[in-house]
Amino acid sequence: MAHSPDVDRNSSGERRESAVDHAIAGLAWRQYGVVTRDQLRRLGLSDDEIDYRVAVGRLRLIHRGVYAVGHHRIAAEGLWLAAVFAGGGRAVLSHRSAGRLWDLLPHDGRIEVTTPTARRHRPGIHYCQSMVESFDRTIHRAIPVTTVARTLFDLGAVDPRRVPKALEQADVLHLLDVRELQRLVDEHPRRPGTSAIRAALASAAAWRGITRSELEQRFRAVVEEAGLPLPELNRVIDLGSLVIEADVVWADARLIVELDGYAYHRTAAAFERDRERDRAAVAAGWRVIRITWRQLADDPLAVIRDLRRALSLR
Repeated sequence: MAHSPDVDRNSSGERRESAVDHAIAGLAWRQYGVVTRDQLRRLGLSDDEIDYRVAVGRLRLIHRGVYAVGHHRIAAEGLWLAAVFAGGGRAVLSHRSAGRLWDLLPHDGRIEVTTPTARRHRPGIHYCQSMVESFDRTIHRAIPVTTVARTLFDLGAVDPRRVPKALEQADVLHLLDVRELQRLVDEHPRRPGTSAIRAALASAAAWRGITRSELEQRFRAVVEEAGLPLPELNRVIDLGSLVIEADVVWADARLIVELDGYAYHRTAAAFERDRERDRAAVAAGWRVIRITWRQLADDPLAVIRDLRRALSLR
C-alpha cells in the first residue's frame, strides 16, 4: 500500500507544501499542467510517493505514466503534450495536430502523434510510426512537434485538400521555409500527397510574385470584360475617424474593393491595419469587399457575380 510521504510542519502544526511539491507545481506550470512519472522520479519522488499523490487526488492519471497535476480540466496544449509523453521517447505532435499547434489549421478533437516505434492507438489519439529526423522536429510552445515544413508534408499525405490554405497561412505567419519543404518532396517523390504539395508550391510561387500594379491591371481587365461601370482607382476617402486610400471605389454604390496582394498585405501589422480600415469604412456607411489575385485568376466569374450583386446590377 502506498504510504504518506514525510511532510514538513511549521510551529503551529499546519501542513505546508514540501520543496518537491513546489518543484512539481513549477514543472506542471511550464507543461500545461501535465507531468510524467519519470519527471517526478527525477524530482526526487519514489514510486510510493507518486502513488500516494494519485490516491489523494494531487495527481490524476491521463495515460500510463502521464498525470495532470491537481485539476481535471486540461487545455488543448496539455492534451497534446500528454499524448506526446505517452508516445515515449522521440515522439512528436504531427499531421493535423501539428498544423493546429502552428496555427495553420482550425482546432478539433483529433490528436495525431508520430513515434519511431509502433504504438497502440489510445482513445482520441492516433499514433503514426515513422522516423522523424532531428532536423524535421523542434519544440514549439514547449511541445515536441514536427517542423512547419514536415507538418505540411505530412498533411499532404492525410488531408491534401487542406494543403494550399495551410501553406498560405504558414507564409503569412512567416513560418514557411520553401527550401525545406522542397527537400522533403525531392527526398520522397512517391509518397502519398506529394503531388498536392508540388501544386501548392507552384501556386504560391505564382501569387507571391504579383505586384500591386499587376493586380490592379488584372482587376480592371476583368471589370471591363464583364461590362461593369468603371470604378475609380486609388481614391482618397475621408471616413471621419480615418483618411484612407481605397484601391477601388464605386462612389454611387458606396462600395470599396480592396485588392489583397501578397507583398503589401501579408504582415501581422498590415492585417491589423486592414481590419481597422474596414471597420472605419463600414461605420461611415461604406461596404467593403476584399478580392485576392487567386480569386481573380481562378474564379473571375464568381468575382463578377458578387460585384454585380453589390452594385445592384442584373
